Amino acid sequence: MRPRIGSQLGRQLGSSLRSLGAMVGLSLLGCPMTGATTGAMTGATTGAMTGTMTGAAARPTELPFTELQRLAPSIRVELRYATTNNFTGKVLYPAEARCYLRTAVAEALAKVATALQAEGLGLKVFDCYRPQRVQFQLWELVHDERYVASPHKGSRHNRGAAVDLTLVDQDGRELPMPTPFDDFTEKAHRSYQDLPAEAKRNRARLEQAMTRAGFVGLPTEWWHFDAADWQRHPLADVPFAALAAARPQVPPATGPTP
Repeated sequence: MRPRIGSQLGRQLGSSLRSLGAMVGLSLLGCPMTGATTGAMTGATTGAMTGTMTGAAARPTELPFTELQRLAPSIRVELRYATTNNFTGKVLYPAEARCYLRTAVAEALAKVATALQAEGLGLKVFDCYRPQRVQFQLWELVHDERYVASPHKGSRHNRGAAVDLTLVDQDGRELPMPTPFDDFTEKAHRSYQDLPAEAKRNRARLEQAMTRAGFVGLPTEWWHFDAADWQRHPLADVPFAALAAARPQVPPATGPTP
């Protein structure tokens, strides 16, 4: 009987540790550990010890990030930091990187895309949620908070509450803008006026569409927009691999998406 008892205790201990691991994982992902959450996890742990865990208790709370293209597949995604086509010349995101945003932010962006479709236009996204560890790498290269937030304070990208993007036509071609993405010159500033008329019109069209949905443009980067309530979202350093493991995926977003 001793080996059998030992085996049962081992299974019970393993179940308890998995429940504890789920609590820690939720905390790292920014999920608030409310009474309902902790109660459910406690119930799961107790159920595991008695052999009566329910299916509902075994499943963790929904993650606080949404994969944009699952919500708005018409939005094109080209994550520049998953390629060498960025100002660092280095690949900073892994292959499994996707455009993740806080759910409310992703929903607002989906509304922008729907409104632009009526005008024969669309959106292409260059950056979304950015793990805080990547912020340190960017800060090493650009110590200028007009363009790169200090990792000690954290970027709004680190909160999943900011997006870098541009306008495209119906065929996915980018419309002329004042500068390329990640151009750290005055020409990228929203107030800069010594530009071709078409570039100024397109910059204004993008800003108007985003502003109507509640986004706020960064003064020094025509492509960068923050959710108006970005401060309520906590900083996060969840690896893309963890987000990829938690959700079904759409095709890779390291190049233009048709």
